[in-house]
Amino acid sequence: MTRTYSTQIEAARMGIATPELEIVAAKENRSVDELLPLLAEGKMVIPANIHHTSIDPNGVGGMLRTKVNVNLGISRDCKDYNIEMKKVMRAVELGAESIMDLSSHGDTQPFRRKLCTECPAMIGTVPVYDSVIHYQRDLNTLTAQDFLDVIRMHAEDGVDFVTLHCGITRKTIEQIKNGTREMNIVSRGGSLVFAWMTMTGEENPFYEYFDEIVEICREHDVTISLGDACRPGCLADATDNCQIEELIRLGELTDRAWARDVQVMIEGPGHVPMDQIEANMKVQETLCKGAPFYVLGPLVTDIAPGYDHITAAIGGAIAAWSGAAFLCYVTPAEHLALPNVDDVHDGIIASKIAAHAADIAKGIPGARDQDDRMAKARRALDWDAQWLEALDPETAKAIRESRMPEEDHSDTCSMCGKFCAVRSMNKALSGEVIDIL
Repeated sequence: MTRTYSTQIEAARMGIATPELEIVAAKENRSVDELLPLLAEGKMVIPANIHHTSIDPNGVGGMLRTKVNVNLGISRDCKDYNIEMKKVMRAVELGAESIMDLSSHGDTQPFRRKLCTECPAMIGTVPVYDSVIHYQRDLNTLTAQDFLDVIRMHAEDGVDFVTLHCGITRKTIEQIKNGTREMNIVSRGGSLVFAWMTMTGEENPFYEYFDEIVEICREHDVTISLGDACRPGCLADATDNCQIEELIRLGELTDRAWARDVQVMIEGPGHVPMDQIEANMKVQETLCKGAPFYVLGPLVTDIAPGYDHITAAIGGAIAAWSGAAFLCYVTPAEHLALPNVDDVHDGIIASKIAAHAADIAKGIPGARDQDDRMAKARRALDWDAQWLEALDPETAKAIRESRMPEEDHSDTCSMCGKFCAVRSMNKALSGEVIDIL
């Protein structure tokens, strides 16, 4: 059938239920009629580049299941693409809905194309990273057209969404130079744009040529993820003028993208104290008219290197409960190193727990079904049924099998043995003798 629309949001505005929308509705236990207006209004997005033929579509929106993104990619110090593919495969196995390739070394295009050809998850990139790598030229020699051409290349390769740091301008340079921020700019892409502006004296090309970027994204149905260059990198910088002023500009750019039927997500903090997270979500919802919010963490404390997957999961649960739609995972290696396969595993599980807990609290249809099945399996001391419901059955099973109880009551665990409350209650209610000794 001939495609009569350019993007998912344009189709929704035409009243067309795309095949991708039908798949999303089935996954979310929602009707197409319920989701169609939300897609048309921009309150949910379906990142699905027309060239990403292997994609298993997912919707991103505050009223849907909270989705999890996994960052990976090589660096100059860790440049084994085979290891990165192992991370990709592990992420998909664990249920991550999105992969962001943040590679910053070598020939990045073959890996990016491989992802878009073989990976069913949504694929995202940050084109400004790739600009220096692609052209093999120093940052200050690149032109605005060079940046736009890399965006076009990523769109043609099949990426479903691109993070673009469009919200900082030359005014931001003075804000940072004359401000009181502890951490200045911690966004890698944001710092590159900031540096380019200071070295060239020109305006942010992603802001100045935003309308041309929108046309590229419209042609290939690429969702724009408006990056938060001024996200707080420590608690002291949370919810400051830099962050909020950039968010205001992102809201304005959202309207411009929507006017051309291009889907938009908004990226958010960062490091935020627990008591400020809900307010951050509400401010974003207001300034950006309900466009889906994609948050890194937020991390609720600065002093837990090695455990930032936990600090981010705490913040992510609160953020998603308060309206965030998309959690970017954080691993134990955050602030320390490129994550390895084990770090990726731990980061995904922490984020999945946060997302699931928030979905239950939000009342997402069907969110608690798995928990209810787990409760029944535990009551029956049915371990095989418990593994089927566990977020990470391999780890759960390995822990149990490494510390099994005595053979004559192996239906319990080595924590309680015959003192197991579930065992005692089952026997008591069935009229059996409860043998302890």
